[in-house]
Amino acid sequence: MNKNEKFTLAGGAGQMEGILDYPKSAPRGVALVAHPHPLYGGTMDNKVAVTLARTFVNLGYVVARINFRGVGASEGVHDHGHGETDDMALLHAWMTAKYPGLPVALSGFSFGTFVQSQLAQRLAAAGTPAERLVLVGAAAKKWEMAAIPADTILIHGENDDTIPLIDVLDWLRPQDIPVIVIPGADHFFHRKLQHIKGWVTQLWHRSTDVAEMETDTASAD
Repeated sequence: MNKNEKFTLAGGAGQMEGILDYPKSAPRGVALVAHPHPLYGGTMDNKVAVTLARTFVNLGYVVARINFRGVGASEGVHDHGHGETDDMALLHAWMTAKYPGLPVALSGFSFGTFVQSQLAQRLAAAGTPAERLVLVGAAAKKWEMAAIPADTILIHGENDDTIPLIDVLDWLRPQDIPVIVIPGADHFFHRKLQHIKGWVTQLWHRSTDVAEMETDTASAD
């Protein structure tokens, strides 16, 4: 059975409450999961955030989730994504210190996608880019989403009335990045969570297989 562990970490507005989810064997990477909007009930225990965490654990990643400012036992007040991005950057630094040399994936749901897109931009500018992004219910037109890498996995619900699919398409069109649309899914993927796990797992394995093939080909040359 996989195990998890609660932790606290000093953030920009006080202590942050978090959970580490461990894979069954030595981790192959680190994944950070960001939850939906704190002012609308979003927590690190949100069912989509937990689905992302469990998916990455099954892929062999050690996963870190935190409650954003003012949520649960995390101190401070909501900072409209700015302080939350700072806190996620602190979590990134803490996890990379604990697991040096491992790649770091960023994932988030709704408001959490805004935070992770901003963090990904910071990391790329610093020369330490994320391994890959997974964004579910991307917050296009709700917040100022940063440009994202071409290999980002995006999943959206066909019937999302919180973040309409057309807004996501308008955001992605100039970047020429595709999105996986789950038919009949609402914003919270009620009765559709299995599709998130299935698509992320499938595409992650596919990218790993391609990387291994490229490595084998280079070695043969």
